[in-house]
Amino acid sequence: MRRLDYKYLVAIVFISGLFMDILDATVVNVALPTLGRDFHAGPRDLQWVVTGYLLSLAVWIPASGWVGDRFGTKRTFLIAMTLFTLGSALCGRAQSIEELIAFRLLQGIGGGMMTPVGTAMLFRVFPPQERAAASAFLAVPALVAPVLGPVLGGYLVDGPGWRWIFYINVPVGIMGLLMASILLREHKEESPGRFDAWGFVLSGGGLALVLYALSRAPADGWTSIVVLAIGPSGLALLAIMVVVELSIAEPMLDLRLLADRMFRSANLAFFMQLAGLLGLLFLLPLYLQQLRGMSAIQSGLALLPQGVAMGLTLPIASRLYPRLGPRKMMASGLLIVAVTSACFILFGLNTDLWWIRGVMLVRGAGIAFAGVSVQAAAFANVQPRSMGRASSLFRTNAQVGGALGVAILATILASRTTAHLSALGQAAGQAAQQHAQLLAFHDAFFAAALLGALGLAFAFLVRDQDAASTLRARAPEAIEQPV
Repeated sequence: MRRLDYKYLVAIVFISGLFMDILDATVVNVALPTLGRDFHAGPRDLQWVVTGYLLSLAVWIPASGWVGDRFGTKRTFLIAMTLFTLGSALCGRAQSIEELIAFRLLQGIGGGMMTPVGTAMLFRVFPPQERAAASAFLAVPALVAPVLGPVLGGYLVDGPGWRWIFYINVPVGIMGLLMASILLREHKEESPGRFDAWGFVLSGGGLALVLYALSRAPADGWTSIVVLAIGPSGLALLAIMVVVELSIAEPMLDLRLLADRMFRSANLAFFMQLAGLLGLLFLLPLYLQQLRGMSAIQSGLALLPQGVAMGLTLPIASRLYPRLGPRKMMASGLLIVAVTSACFILFGLNTDLWWIRGVMLVRGAGIAFAGVSVQAAAFANVQPRSMGRASSLFRTNAQVGGALGVAILATILASRTTAHLSALGQAAGQAAQQHAQLLAFHDAFFAAALLGALGLAFAFLVRDQDAASTLRARAPEAIEQPV
């Protein structure tokens, strides 16, 4: 493997860790009902299996850029992967729901540092003109793992047992650790700055509170005491964090990077893109399993064409990016995402699965175009010394965007289900109740299409000349002029 160019070795190592991280998040959701039965745990305890990991991520993602710059990206990546692998093994051995939640927190520390540090390593070794290829590598696990997760999770839960959704990470993690220790080179920044304690506390605490409020809002209601107390408190901490981080020379979360128009516009588009993508990925398994009676494996296989299309389209998208530029590719990709989200409004209780597979196939191509372009363009003007901080900021933005999308669509689904069922009255039959639930899903799918449309609107803020370093040389008149 050492005969390969070093940048491809970095990509291989990072993909192994990122795939393991993202896949774990999706397979755990499939196992929650089984975990509840085995541990005699209620919905609130089960929620912490997911939420605890999410909050741990929230604390460590903002800090990961400084940690990698200060202690070295290779060392930090190895520590992160070790913690994640160890946490996975301990989760598989958990004897109570409390132990499982604690070990999920440990997993979250590793996952929170692994992705931003790996992204910084990747974009440091790929020159700007090859960032589209780097984005294609990055997009493979980020976009394919959520589709494969339900299939693998359903197979493991129904077959060997739920403990194997965690044990399966152990050999992958050990292999990744061996490759990383042998193949990666150490990189440290000469002047990483002092540890920003206020930035760590305010960003980690504020983000954790906001994400926790978002996770509780669909079930408890946006006006519940818990959500109203925790959500605004988190936003207040984040507001203080903005003031503090902008007032010091070496902040942990470098918000000054958002002054770059390309980085700012790409983050806005990516925020809405993930809100719509992860929100719809939350809805579709519920539509297929709860409403149409499919198993986890069957619903996962129905969504699999999206992953296949992404895998086939990513190499094409990375080659087209330097020719077409980020604006056209991002806009075309997000247009496809918005239209395919709207297509689900037309689907009913007996719609042929081949129609669903066909829509997912087209959707996968759109996601590939949008994903490659937004990530390649976002880091176009970021200097290597700032890559760690930029990656932390980019991943923090993505985490909040995905959580917000799921919270919004879950809330719409729950509220509209209640409204449609209430309109029927108590004497309604089972067929009428199923139709009412279908209408609620249609309302949620419409909201997902609106999120896609918002992402499309933000894509038009992107200017190709802002990402000129990632594009092939073109005649001056061929490059779009600023408005």
